[in-house]
Amino acid sequence: MKATVSITPCASYERAQVKQALLKALEPFGEILDEIHPGTRVVIKANLVSMMKPEAAATTHPELLYALCENLIARGADVVVGDSPGGLYTSAYLSGVYAATGVKAVLETGARLNQNFERVHAKNPNGVALKEFEYTAYLDDADFIINFCKLKTHGMLGMSACVKNLFGCIPGTLKPEYHYRFPEHARFADMLVDLNERFRPRLCLVDAVSAMEGNGPTQGKPRHVGALLASNSPYACDLVCAQLIGIDPEQVETIQAAARRGLNVPCTVIGNPERFAVPDFELVRTRSDLAFGLQLPGVIGKVFGAVARKALSSRPMPDKAECIGCGKCAELCPAKAIAMRNKRPQIAAGACIHCFCCQEFCPVGAMKVKRPLIARILSK
Repeated sequence: MKATVSITPCASYERAQVKQALLKALEPFGEILDEIHPGTRVVIKANLVSMMKPEAAATTHPELLYALCENLIARGADVVVGDSPGGLYTSAYLSGVYAATGVKAVLETGARLNQNFERVHAKNPNGVALKEFEYTAYLDDADFIINFCKLKTHGMLGMSACVKNLFGCIPGTLKPEYHYRFPEHARFADMLVDLNERFRPRLCLVDAVSAMEGNGPTQGKPRHVGALLASNSPYACDLVCAQLIGIDPEQVETIQAAARRGLNVPCTVIGNPERFAVPDFELVRTRSDLAFGLQLPGVIGKVFGAVARKALSSRPMPDKAECIGCGKCAELCPAKAIAMRNKRPQIAAGACIHCFCCQEFCPVGAMKVKRPLIARILSK
């Protein structure tokens, strides 16, 4: 089947409206859904990034998950909803995440929430960056995987949508290690594409009813978009998502990683993305807009390019007025680049790998993405 993206209006999370929008969004994928028959084991990989309420727009909304589970259960499927957010990958921790995000509502449909917290170590010889890795074992129980993500800005990658959502295959406590293994943003994006190629979800869905703008992917602001997307390609779907929020695909590391492998093939779009486009969507600018050093030959160009990229790179920086001195950023930093002094985080610039874990998981949103002044001037 050719890469296809459908985009359907969904003005709110009211249950009847969500159910109607989901049916409409899935219409072009009847041939794929016909693979689901009584007894088919379906895993829905949601975005349950943290213990956050649905209205924060950081996680896949429970009403959308409810409608999808209801649809799959009606087909006779055995449905499990799961994710491994940052933090402990244990029953106690995930129970708190399930409760806070409202996802326990899917139990009413007959679906289950993942309770298998084992890990699997796997070789991945076809991977570009990820040659071996550990992942959440419950995915091995699936005959059919559906990737149901949330559309958000992202401090490290520019945008979080389908491709980024597969990072939830990595157990939460290992995520800092993977940031440290792949400190370069392009290499980290290659790793995410490797995960998508390894697990190959049969369908991707995007909750863009209420997206997240600004200081995403956890501490930004909800922004109404009013759309539900479905696709048989995470790469095609991410390209349409970028169009909705007005971000240049060249500024989204995962889109560029897919492009390097020829995975961003032309696709059929059903619906009108322009109808849902938000031109003033507040973005996180994470990469330099100018390819410094590319015009200069040889070693000089490489050295100049490396220096310029470092000088222009965005970096995390605490807002002193908002910081509560909890030390969570120092605890999570995979590079151990943050030290707490007088209850305030101090970031060692030379040690920082710009993974933005501190920004993503700051409980009060005090860690911001700081773009150097010179980068802001040059981009204008």
